[in-house]
Amino acid sequence: MITIKDKQFEPFIHHEQIAERVAALAQRLNADYTGRNPILITILNGAFMFVADLVRQLNFDHEIQFAKFSSYDGMDTTGTVKELIGLSIDIKDRDIIIVEDIIDTGTTMYHLLPRLKEKGAKSIEIASLLMKPGKLRMPLHVKYCAMEIPNEFIVGYGLDYDGVGRNYKSIYVVKEN
Repeated sequence: MITIKDKQFEPFIHHEQIAERVAALAQRLNADYTGRNPILITILNGAFMFVADLVRQLNFDHEIQFAKFSSYDGMDTTGTVKELIGLSIDIKDRDIIIVEDIIDTGTTMYHLLPRLKEKGAKSIEIASLLMKPGKLRMPLHVKYCAMEIPNEFIVGYGLDYDGVGRNYKSIYVVKEN
């Protein structure tokens, strides 16, 4: 059990299981992208740990770029997406893999995908550590997903609660009182 600010969290996904799922996802990407040199657009802040572990296992050339969007306030989604750090490179005729920590409502991806298409991306796929199918509000195709989880609030492995809790190796779920 851990306490972050005013909430208690209990273990949910152990770091060994995360490592296994990231390795399996890397194998799928290796099979599909060898020889292609895609750009991995990593969504900050949450996906930094995931992308660090993922790229160590990729055996194809790739570039990494970072973008930052915000649609959360504390534990709740606002329903609107703010671009805080945008893309600074030309993606025309390039394969793109969006690396995301978690897809819950799909609002951020729904906002980002048309912008990447407008910039001339050759192909766009999403690679997410986690996905909450029960919370998805937008029509999205997520080809590369390491794990599906129920609609619970989680922290750890890059995910935060109001800016805190990203540093844990495992993922924890909020304990309901």
